[in-house]
Order: sequence, then structure tokens, then C-alpha cells
Amino acid sequence: MFNNLSEKLESVFKKLRSVGKLSEKNIQESMREVRQALLEADVNYKVARDFAKAVQEKAVGREVLDSIDPGQQVIKLVHDELVALLGGSAEPLAAVDNPPTVYLVCGLQGSGKTTLVGKLALMYKRKGKKTLVVAADIYRPAAVKQLKVLADSIDVEHFYLENKTPQEICTAALKYAEKNFIDLVILDTAGRLHVDKAMMTEITEIKEQTKPQEILLVADAMTGQDAVNVAREFNERLSITGVVLSKLDGDARGGAALSIRQVTGCPIKLASVGEKLGDLEVFHPDRLASRILGMGDIVSLVEKAQEHIDLEKAAEMQEKLLKARFDFEDFLEQMAQLKKMGPLESIIGMIPGIGKAMKNVQVDERAMDRMVAIIQSMTVQERQNPHILDGSRKKRIAIGSGNSVQAVNQLIKQFNAMQKMFSSMNKGKLKGMSKSMMPYFN
Repeated sequence: MFNNLSEKLESVFKKLRSVGKLSEKNIQESMREVRQALLEADVNYKVARDFAKAVQEKAVGREVLDSIDPGQQVIKLVHDELVALLGGSAEPLAAVDNPPTVYLVCGLQGSGKTTLVGKLALMYKRKGKKTLVVAADIYRPAAVKQLKVLADSIDVEHFYLENKTPQEICTAALKYAEKNFIDLVILDTAGRLHVDKAMMTEITEIKEQTKPQEILLVADAMTGQDAVNVAREFNERLSITGVVLSKLDGDARGGAALSIRQVTGCPIKLASVGEKLGDLEVFHPDRLASRILGMGDIVSLVEKAQEHIDLEKAAEMQEKLLKARFDFEDFLEQMAQLKKMGPLESIIGMIPGIGKAMKNVQVDERAMDRMVAIIQSMTVQERQNPHILDGSRKKRIAIGSGNSVQAVNQLIKQFNAMQKMFSSMNKGKLKGMSKSMMPYFN
């Protein structure tokens, strides 16, 4: 999402690195460019102005250490100011320790409210909490059914009453939760195409009747400053306790994420980073600031790995790799593990230094799917013994996977190159990885 902003900030820092010493003039010029970059990223004008001013005031007159170049000093100041702008530190959700705890989810139509309800339910189910999702959106066609499908897919309870108002549904759901020892009740309220009086009155009444411990506003990060304006209006009427940024994995400019905390005073608590129900993350200001500045996010990467990768299998695979004994069965399993962690481009962006080095390199997610199709078209014997793949077998695999024989040959070549690479690594002879060993990049 922040690619353009990251590139513009990197350009500013590059200019600063070329100067021998920080001066009031070059700091002022740099901060003018930073402010312009923020405005182009759809950051609120006042927020962009105050941000640049704060960095400039801290940079002017600062003593530059001989061991640190001027650019690095300013990067540190910008990083710290970005962290402050985004909220300083992660804000936890209200504890689910006094059943039934109530979370009220609100926002405009199309912002991703119902999907968030499903994601929250899955997150707390994994924590061992008994959860009830409540369909209080009786206006949008298929909204009730959508929530029911999501609830069934993760095996959590769904609550809805025919011919009742949203207020009556939510009140009845709370009584049901009390009788059935439900830990967490998540209310999926109705949205509109814009903020209107009727919607606000309805949600206000639901709030008064259910007394939620958490009021979460779903703000669509793709809508830029509109998301900020919506957050301001909802906060004035409901006193929201937190914001959830949806579609943070999109290609919007990111202005909402950088403006919403400063404009509304409400913390961003969660970020929706994909379409799958597991794609929900705690919002960490320091980690996002590091990613914007091209520093990567190794902590989030490790957390993703710990969540999705079987450590025992990973240890077995490491031993196989170092002994060059892995086969296509192992290769298939590793790709499945990698896909669980999310889009490849997102994973690469978390690795410090790699994001900058590969900013002009396209990540081809379809290449992974083609490789999986080819391997799945092999027999178990062929996967375990790739050396038996002769011309006739390759032709059959190509037809079965919908690929060409050349594509099958290319995969086998890449696989053999990887085996040689890891064999060399084990012998201490590794000199580098060739382009032919990187099938996902163009």
C-alpha cells in the first residue's frame, strides 16, 4: 500500500545522505518534500504539515555524530515521528474475561464489517473463547446469510431473529449469551452508503441497550480521506473505542492509516491484511513505520512463521535440505506452508533490505500455482524419485497440469539447481543464488 510514499521518502533521504552536514536550509527543503510526499499519499493536510514541522524542529540544531551520516539521523527522526503519528504502541482489544463481553462493529456499507466479524470470531475461537456472532444488519440483501456462511465455516454460533428490529435482535442475543455461557458476543450492525441520521440513531440505541466493552469502527483504507471523515463522525456520535483498517493489503495510497489516529484521537487496534478469515493482525505502529521506510518487519515475519509453520517439520526439512535429500513431495509441502503465510510480495516486504532491493521486481504469484499444478500431476513415485522423469513422463505431466513440456523441464532444472545449491551450502562452497533459482520473480 505504501510503495509510492516509501519511494518518495527514500529519494529525500538519498539527497540528505549526499550532504556532508545537516543545515537549516537542507532540512527545510527535505521536510518540504516529505510534506509533499505525505499529501500525495492522501494524508490529511494539517497532519502532513504538523508532521514535517515536528521533524524539522527536532532536526535543526541537532549535533550530527561523526559515525552517523545526516540522512540516517533524519530517517531516525522521521521513523520516531511516524510511530507517534500512528499511535505510539499497539492498543489491545477489551479483555474477554467477564462473560458475555460485547463487541459492537460499525461502519459504512462495503467497508468490510461482516467479514471483520468473522475474523474476530475466528481469532477468539483460536484463543478458546466461546463466541456468538449476531446478524443485526437486516437491510443489506444477503447480509444475514453472509454472516451465517462465515459462522458455519469456522464453527461458531450465529444469532438472528426474523421480523425483529436490529435493537430487538441485539438485546435478545445478549440474553441468549447469558443463558448459554457465551464468552464473546460480536454485533454486526448495519451500514449505509453514507453517514445518515437514521443509521446513527439505530446504532446509538443498540449501544445504550447492550453496553458494549468495545465499539470498533471498520474504516476502508482504500477510501483515503473519506475514511478519516467517517471515523470523525462515528466517533462524535458513538465514542468509538478503536478503529480497524480494512483492505490494508490493497494498492491505495495509505493516507487513512496515517491520518485517522491524529484526526480522531481513536487508536487503530487491528488491520485486515487479506480476504481470508485468518488475515487479521494487531496494529503495531512501530512495525508499520519501519515498513514504510523500507526497514522491513522481521518481528511480524517471525510471528507469521510461528503461526503457520510446523516447527518440527521445519527442522526435518532443514536436515533434508542440508543433506540434499529433499524431493518434490517436500517441495510441495514447503510451498503450501509458504502460501499460508500470505502473499509472497507481502512476505518479501517484511525482510529488512529485501523490499528496497526488489522494488522494481515483479512477484509472480501465478508461478507458484503453476509449479504446484505440475508437481501434483506427478505420481508419488515420480515426486520421490525425480531422476526417473523421462520424456514420456514429462509429456504426461505437462498435459495433466495444463502446461508445456518446457515448463516441466524448467521446474526440474530449478529443482536440481536448488539441490546443488544446498549441497554446496553444506560443504561451505555457496557463492550465491542464480536468477534461475528464483522462479517467483520477473
